[in-house]
Amino acid sequence: MHDIRAIRENPAGFDAALARRGDAGMSSQVLELDSARRAKIQASEEAQAAQNAASKAVGAAKASGDEAEFERLRALVAEKKAEVGTMQGEAKALDAQLADMLARIPNLPAEDVPEGTDEADNVEVTRWGTPRDFGFAPKEHFEIGGVAGAMDFGTAGKISGARFVMLKGAVARIHRALAQFMVDTHVDQNGLTEVNSPVLVRDEAMYGTDKLPKFGDDSYQTTNGWWLVPTSEVPLTYSVAEDILEAGSLPIRMTAHTLCFRSEAGSAGKDTSGMLRQHQFEKVEMVSITHPDESDAEQKRMLRCAEGILEALGIPYRTVILCTGDMGFGARRTFDIEAWLPGQNTYREISSVSTTGDFQARRMNARFRPEGGGKPEFVHTLNGSGLAVGRCLIAVLENGQQEDGSVELPEELAPYLGGKTRLNAAGALE
Repeated sequence: MHDIRAIRENPAGFDAALARRGDAGMSSQVLELDSARRAKIQASEEAQAAQNAASKAVGAAKASGDEAEFERLRALVAEKKAEVGTMQGEAKALDAQLADMLARIPNLPAEDVPEGTDEADNVEVTRWGTPRDFGFAPKEHFEIGGVAGAMDFGTAGKISGARFVMLKGAVARIHRALAQFMVDTHVDQNGLTEVNSPVLVRDEAMYGTDKLPKFGDDSYQTTNGWWLVPTSEVPLTYSVAEDILEAGSLPIRMTAHTLCFRSEAGSAGKDTSGMLRQHQFEKVEMVSITHPDESDAEQKRMLRCAEGILEALGIPYRTVILCTGDMGFGARRTFDIEAWLPGQNTYREISSVSTTGDFQARRMNARFRPEGGGKPEFVHTLNGSGLAVGRCLIAVLENGQQEDGSVELPEELAPYLGGKTRLNAAGALE
């Protein structure tokens, strides 16, 4: 949500920031609606003052015995009361229209975000690891001999339709091991607090984390009104909604491993093979609630937490900063981490780490009390994948594949796999 006062003070700057995203300026429409709303509020207050004055005069007219004046003033009070009610209703309607308009305008990019129109204009900032020379043509994850029988799309399709998968046996265990390894690393090494959060949330939580109203079609809603979370960013971030936190309690750093659900409404025909893009998937999410002065440093810290997972697993990756035209709706700045997938011979996104500034905090009224007192201020919120579990499984399987259909697994997973480090061509751990 945007600060209407900031738009009033610098409408040209607001429009220029939107233009960097490739969006049309909105300040004139916003300020026109804001002006109408403020005028209606002022008229309502003036009518209320006239009603109050007439109400006082009624008593004086009754005391003086002036029946004609008494009846005139009574009629005036009734007239002003009706006028106040009408104006307050109109002001409330205009206020709702303004809030809806502001809620549909994307966040403004940070000054250091590179300008561009799409992913081709994203800028690589770092690269780690060297893609392996296989000596044979590497396969995609679902084609690997030891994997194919345990990654069952047919049965999942019979049960749920397209873009679902049923993992079985050793592959299911590797998937679970990856999630456990990620959570343990974030808790034990990165200092995050583990949270077991709901995956059904109310409208307010989706709105407060900028998923509504704009992206309702990209999520699933139950028949009784709850939303299935697109990511645990929603419950983790919204956990501080309406709170006034003490400055000394910041930053709050959380992580959660949950199921996630996305309709993929805007991705028809993309990544239809394998489990790269699913309606239901698992993710280990990181969320930080910070003091505004610390949010940029916190984003870099969260980025290193996510990169460290891939480094521990030995997965080559590159990190890019998204250009203005490729950033998400609520982001002020986003870094994507892309893992090397030899089966596709390319890097694919496995994590996004974003700062939203106070964009989400304004929507959910999350504030902190400055040290030494003073008026509460909005916190800054950040979120990042640490990592997408299914995509990490793909990366581990493809990078570790052998010509005979077996897969060499990262040593870091051995404690979660009973000490085993290899998936043989028959699909068993050894």
